[in-house]
Amino acid sequence: MKKASLTCLTALPLLLCAPVAAQAQDDAPPAAPAAADETTQSATGTAAGATESRDVAFSADELAYDSDNETVTARGDVRMNSEGNNLRADRIVWTRKTDEIRAEGNVRLVTPEGDVAYGDSVLLSDSMRDAVAQNLLLVLEGGGRLAAERAERKNGFTTLYRAAYTPCAVTHPNGCPKNPTWQITAVKVVHDPFRNRIRYEGAAVNLFGARIIALPWLSHPDGSEGGGSGLLVPELRISQSNGVELSAPYYFKLAPDKDATLTPHIYTDVLPMLEGRYRQLTSRGAFQIGGYITHGSRIPLDDLSRTDRDEGIRAYIEGNGRFQLDPKWSVTASGRYVTDRTFLRRYDISRDTRLRSMVDAERITHDSYVSIAGWAFQGLRISDVAGSQPIVLPAIDARFRLDDPIWDGKIELQANSLAVLRTEGQDTQRAFASARWERRSITSLGQELVLTGYARGDLYHTSDTALTGNPLYRGEPGWHGRGIAAAAAELRWPLIGSFMGGTQRLTPRIQVVASPPTNNLEIPNEDARAVDLEDSNLFALNRFPGYDRWEDGARVTYGVDWGFDLPGVTARTTIGQSYRLSEKETILPPGTGLSDRFSDYVGRTTVKVGHKLSFVHRFRLDKDDLELRRNEIDAVVGGHQTYATIGYLRLNRDIDPAFEDLRDREEIRLGGRIKFARYWSLFGSTIIDLTDSEEDPASGADGYEPVRHRIGLSYDDDCIEIGVTWRRDYDTTGDFRRGNTFLFRVALKNLGR
Repeated sequence: MKKASLTCLTALPLLLCAPVAAQAQDDAPPAAPAAADETTQSATGTAAGATESRDVAFSADELAYDSDNETVTARGDVRMNSEGNNLRADRIVWTRKTDEIRAEGNVRLVTPEGDVAYGDSVLLSDSMRDAVAQNLLLVLEGGGRLAAERAERKNGFTTLYRAAYTPCAVTHPNGCPKNPTWQITAVKVVHDPFRNRIRYEGAAVNLFGARIIALPWLSHPDGSEGGGSGLLVPELRISQSNGVELSAPYYFKLAPDKDATLTPHIYTDVLPMLEGRYRQLTSRGAFQIGGYITHGSRIPLDDLSRTDRDEGIRAYIEGNGRFQLDPKWSVTASGRYVTDRTFLRRYDISRDTRLRSMVDAERITHDSYVSIAGWAFQGLRISDVAGSQPIVLPAIDARFRLDDPIWDGKIELQANSLAVLRTEGQDTQRAFASARWERRSITSLGQELVLTGYARGDLYHTSDTALTGNPLYRGEPGWHGRGIAAAAAELRWPLIGSFMGGTQRLTPRIQVVASPPTNNLEIPNEDARAVDLEDSNLFALNRFPGYDRWEDGARVTYGVDWGFDLPGVTARTTIGQSYRLSEKETILPPGTGLSDRFSDYVGRTTVKVGHKLSFVHRFRLDKDDLELRRNEIDAVVGGHQTYATIGYLRLNRDIDPAFEDLRDREEIRLGGRIKFARYWSLFGSTIIDLTDSEEDPASGADGYEPVRHRIGLSYDDDCIEIGVTWRRDYDTTGDFRRGNTFLFRVALKNLGR
């Protein structure tokens, strides 16, 4: 067996026949090959050439050199490898005079990216810069397929004739051939490597074997730079308020670290709306800004009987971002603003009833936390008064944990300052400093003992108190100080044993808390209004949710935790009650479960069975007659593809209607998805308001008031998603009308932008 040395560039040009990024090479012509006998039976070798040439490893059953015609012919399982590109063919002929290389018979090329190209024959010329391939099939690493009757590459441009592209499977799981779900066919496809784009002529989309839409000017990026500008998937929607809506988003790739999307929304019943979004990644973090703008009319919310409309610009803007200034300091910001109360609901952008804007600078270390923040709110409910919405600036919170323990306990120091401003309401400023000592230990009997000491000093100033409707929230105008102290001891005794083949844990708990009388009513209440006894605050030092109210006096809290574990099954439950030792009248409102000396019973039960069942039940039982005062259920049954969700909430606390933050209500939420016939899914959800006049006299509800429901059908396989959704809203607010909304969506996967 003789070895022949051959200088060749590479087998890359076959890949360049496909519409992907390519770079023309300026390699020097190959050097003359060493002579080889025409009857060589087998040859293997590694080519080495001039300075700008590349090494090519090759092997063949037979290698022959015709010195008269200056051709080199390799036959029989010819294999060539260069820089990770592997070429196979039955026969390869290199003609030195014309500098042409022809690969024939079962041509196959595998690229370093995993793409596989097939062809009957490939002709390479001009130092392998240009190429022509017949019956090309390119199988992309991502699963897509590109086929063409003929492909050629000249002067860097690649052109495909009578081509088709699909990312869909072309065979059934059993290996039998099938038509792809969708494909793009074209008379001609041109890849421009200088603009990194692919242009189609005579293109059309075929869905389930039928031609559905022509795309005469289709053009998209080649993916060499991570995508580029182009049209995204459009949406079709029909609603009672706006009629038929067509939105067609267009994506702009401005740079590798920034992009934008512009979406026109066209309606049949109202004027068009323009949506825009901008995103950018910086060396410190990322941010995005988006918004909507249109011109239209709206009905005032304060007088729905009026027929005249207020016309003008209607808009919504939002943005958020986070920046890491150094390993310790970061800044987070978000902002939202809308021109009127019903714009978000009218155009189906959001159903939020309150918009929040904030900026927060944080410093975090292993033993400290500092936050300097500001907040602003915009209320969208009918009852919201713009001037009474708070602006919180600044809101400062600093916490420090001391390294050296005192009496074997950890010390945490806190300083907090807050200023609440309103243009037409009460203003409040607050500052306090506190220290908390906590010691955890294990007794000789295995009990966990937690001792806590707490001390705090407050300073408040408030003005315009008469503008606050509820006297319990006002406080007294002017400057006021307050001192707070508390001591607590909690004992937990975990008992572990076997049960039903698993492990159970029974943990009785008892806590004693003592705090001297505290001045509360002179202090304004900004952050502690929504108080309610729950399992999460049963053993808390202060059951009020914020800092402005403090639960003083002495009390005993007792309860029990139970847990059970089996492989794939977990169950947790907790229940408890507290007893106030002091006979002093409390400031906790009746109905919260804490107003009497004995509190209500409160608890929570959680059950999980693998990934098929998740059940959470929160409850509060009246201490006198065990009536359910709070009944909350959240359950998910099923797997990822077929499941049902159930949510139920009933607050039956009989609280004075003056406390708007504690209104009673009852609602049920149902949802689910059923997958069938492999790719099809039926889904739906509903929200029903079950509140009646006995639970909330101000609501005017009759005990059964649907809020919203939707039902949809979707088809989702490996390369296409089709969905239709029907939604009905039952609430009319201003120019947002109750009625039906239909949404149609078609998304072709793996098409890119």
